[in-house]
Amino acid sequence: GENAECHVISHAVSCSCLAEFVGDPFVQCIVKTEPIKPCEPSPCGANAQCRERNGAGACICLPDYQGNPYEGCRPECVLSSDCQPNKACIRNKCADPCPGTCGENAECSVINHVPACSCRAGSTGDAFRLCSPLPVEASTEEPSNPCAPSPCGPNSQCRVVNGQGVCSCLPEYQGAPPSCKPECVVSSECPSNRACHRFKCANPCVGTCGVGARCEVINHNPICSCPTGLTGDPFARCYEQPPEPSPRPAANPCVPSPCGLNSECRDIGGQPSCSCRASYMGVPPNCRPECVVNTDCPSHLACITEKCKDPCLGSCGFNAECRVQNHIPICTCAEGFVGNAF
Repeated sequence: GENAECHVISHAVSCSCLAEFVGDPFVQCIVKTEPIKPCEPSPCGANAQCRERNGAGACICLPDYQGNPYEGCRPECVLSSDCQPNKACIRNKCADPCPGTCGENAECSVINHVPACSCRAGSTGDAFRLCSPLPVEASTEEPSNPCAPSPCGPNSQCRVVNGQGVCSCLPEYQGAPPSCKPECVVSSECPSNRACHRFKCANPCVGTCGVGARCEVINHNPICSCPTGLTGDPFARCYEQPPEPSPRPAANPCVPSPCGLNSECRDIGGQPSCSCRASYMGVPPNCRPECVVNTDCPSHLACITEKCKDPCLGSCGFNAECRVQNHIPICTCAEGFVGNAF
């Protein structure tokens, strides 16, 4: 046929298509065409995937992402301020922060993304644990102690002055009864260069970085780095970069180390062998600690010395109970006890 070549093998005629042609060599061979691959390279933006059907491609956002898939998809939220005031950003979703926050028979209201717990009318107690009905008065006489039960609400104290109950917020709390609250519950309530630590807006850099390292707070998170001219592990120690060694006939392949930070280099047969240091994970040169900030850990743990640990240990006072909410330990007096839970 056309575009075919003929060979005689052992007296028999054999037809085959020429190079770069396909088809029936006894009838006609046509030019081989490459299949169209509309998804290679992908025309999609970040967090989007390309799907091919009938030779055409289309971009769609990955699950739980939204936006224009050809420019880039984003999660529903990154900070609580991305949500409506009655919602909070939980795992990149705008959700109600109240479920599981307040105690039994307590009411939860969301004010500027932050859940606030209070006992319902006619009940009293720790709104984070249990609200109980007010005791029935035994007689119509005026109570001898205007502070029993306390009319001041949670996180407050009541004192009797001239036979009247006077309310004030407990130390370390701010506002006015019955709306006493800590300085912060989550880091988004603090300035961007501070983080919420034990209900206080504090500098997250204190005790975070190594000797000689520089710490910069970006969006409530401490970022450690070695200053210009220094090298080393910013979580341990930064030191002056050693001078370039003079060329030697048998150079050590591990000097300087090609393995990156937080790794070890071993000379095996004149070749460098890289591995992550103990307590670090990943593959060189991307060895990293288990965590750097709280959000690297499950919500019931916090990042303590680069490890996801229970933040309750040693946080609360005697006869107090501790529960972890969104990486933050919350102390409350045990049932039957009152006082400063810290």
